[in-house]
Amino acid sequence: MQHRLSPNMQACIDNCLACYQTCFSTAMNHCLEMGGAHVEREHFTLMMACTEICRVSAHFMLIGSSAHKAMCAQCAELCEACAADCERLGGMEECVAACRACAESCRSMAA
Repeated sequence: MQHRLSPNMQACIDNCLACYQTCFSTAMNHCLEMGGAHVEREHFTLMMACTEICRVSAHFMLIGSSAHKAMCAQCAELCEACAADCERLGGMEECVAACRACAESCRSMAA
């Protein structure tokens, strides 16, 4: 029997994976190219933490882990922090939007 996902959970998984892809791509391409503040340890580490928590949150939901709520709550926090920092540095609108969409979705899933 296949594990069925609710539409809200599927949307959250999709948002998490989109955020993972967007943030990782932005970090590896835009940030590394820009240098300076974009590759300072605090910002770059935050982006990498955001990508990983998004990937793991999606994974927890896909496997049906009851711990997905706690993971999603943490994911929402990191995504908000990443969005704010990317917005502060500028030029990463796609990353900001992906992080905010993921944070909103994860907050709903954590509730």
